[in-house]
Amino acid sequence: MNNRLRNILAGAGIATVGAIGTKLAVDYFRNRGKEEVVPESQGDAEATAPDEVAYATVEQSSVQDFLDRSFGDAGRYVPNRPPKVFDYKGKQYMVIWAKDNKQNKNQMLAFIYTDEGQRKMVASVGYTSQETDYNVNLGTTPFAVEVNGKQITQGQGETKGTNEVDFVLVA
Repeated sequence: MNNRLRNILAGAGIATVGAIGTKLAVDYFRNRGKEEVVPESQGDAEATAPDEVAYATVEQSSVQDFLDRSFGDAGRYVPNRPPKVFDYKGKQYMVIWAKDNKQNKNQMLAFIYTDEGQRKMVASVGYTSQETDYNVNLGTTPFAVEVNGKQITQGQGETKGTNEVDFVLVA
């Protein structure tokens, strides 16, 4: 599992800060800050319980390079919150929060990696304090996007504005 997470990070050009660690999923998704860095000397940890995630703490600057390459518009998206790159129940995900300088709003972008190693966007949420627009396709995953206390797993539309959007386990 962890070799797969490392391969995905390397393929996306994203640098890790330390070894891969594990944490209870509920605690991992609740944390909006930077994850604890696991020293390389400890080696990569494996999730040993179904309610754990294996996560990598990544260099925020390397996420910038990924965004520039992925969207072909250098500097349009600038990370503004620590990204989450993790493995949960054998599936690998990457969630990035960034400022969209072109549309002057915040953006949460969530990707899942397929068994073929391809990256597929499963959620895009643009938000300002005035309005939030979303395109979410998380129905086949155990996750939801949380906006103003409401969980969204499928669909596209608009809702009230917010200052924070979270990627969470479905309640």
